[in-house]
Amino acid sequence: MSRRAAPASFWHPRFWPTWIGIALLRLCALLPYRPMMAVGRVVGRIGMAFAGRRRHFVATNLRLCFPELDEAARQLLARRHFEAVGMAFMDFAIAWWWPDDRIYPLVTIDGQEHIATAMARGRGAIFLTAHFTSIEISGRLLVKLRPALPMYRPNANPLLEKIMVENRERHVERTIPRSDVRLMVRTLKDGKGVWFAPDQNFGGKGCVFAPFFGIAASSNPSLSRFAEMTGAAVVPFIVFRRPEGGYHMIVEPALDPFPSGDSTADITTYNEITERWVRHAPAQYNWLHRRFKKRP
Repeated sequence: MSRRAAPASFWHPRFWPTWIGIALLRLCALLPYRPMMAVGRVVGRIGMAFAGRRRHFVATNLRLCFPELDEAARQLLARRHFEAVGMAFMDFAIAWWWPDDRIYPLVTIDGQEHIATAMARGRGAIFLTAHFTSIEISGRLLVKLRPALPMYRPNANPLLEKIMVENRERHVERTIPRSDVRLMVRTLKDGKGVWFAPDQNFGGKGCVFAPFFGIAASSNPSLSRFAEMTGAAVVPFIVFRRPEGGYHMIVEPALDPFPSGDSTADITTYNEITERWVRHAPAQYNWLHRRFKKRP
């Protein structure tokens, strides 16, 4: 997307809240890291008070996925989750506007060698992750190690969509709307990397139900199809926020064999990886999403 001036329609009053939010986020980017995260936690606590239905979604997801926790423990986890959501807003500011020399002293990386191994095959790589609250910063960290195009769902707010795409494309060659399957396949066949997170509820035709925390969850089977069509390696990676501050990026070995020829088995493998990540840092997963919305 070109970086031309905003159309006159973007100055309509209905977009003023978006402009104000972006301006506040830009101001937060001027702060040091720890004060930024402190602001994010406060934003998250305030957001929880006004979350309405989303607070109910979080409570339902936590009850289904962590039945071993009592109510008090789940309520504490929900509060920590909303704080993580607030910090995610700060991650947007960092990912979009901070230079490398401010970001990378905050980062530790394990498994970087798996990226080189996967790319050496010459068939591209699907860098497989999930919707954690660190998701925006994960893309910025990945492209520093290996150029990769992110596949994403366009935002319904056209102004926010323009701002998000322009800021992401300051750091990557281009972004791939999730409807542009041809571009994703072409990118992989050209031997490049694609960032992909297919862990959310999939209500489309051809969905696959696979267990997630022991519950049948509607899932997108396209991961197997993309890997089969292109021969691309599938490399799981995740970024956690460290308790002491900063980020820990973990790159795992490429899945092998993958695809297996059974899309349900492949999605089950992915869900098991995601569940393992979630259990490591449960507050950091995106529980605002109705993961179990569609039922078998």
